[in-house]
Amino acid sequence: QMTIQELGTIFQTNTAVKVVVLNNDFLGMVRQWQQLFFDKRYASTEMKNPDFVAIAKGYYLNAKRVTKREELAEAVAEMIASKEAYFLEVCVEKEDNVFPMIPSGATVSDIRLS
Repeated sequence: QMTIQELGTIFQTNTAVKVVVLNNDFLGMVRQWQQLFFDKRYASTEMKNPDFVAIAKGYYLNAKRVTKREELAEAVAEMIASKEAYFLEVCVEKEDNVFPMIPSGATVSDIRLS
């Protein structure tokens, strides 16, 4: 939810960009940093999100939401097969983290895989 202008750019330029949003109802990476580096002292990261699929469709993009793991493979295949821009929202668990990541002030040799 930190940026939305990419949808407008995709619409304006008519490019076949594929967008995947991992929605955990948090500012995901900020929450992850607070978990891993600040002893789970969460502050201002839980979000009430809009309907991202409806927003993407407002930009005339093909869009789909996945809420079950067993739906994911088919949705990704559909997205990849599309010749047009595609927006895929994948609802994930609130505590799921995204790796790999590089801690602040670190180098690629300090990459964290879990």
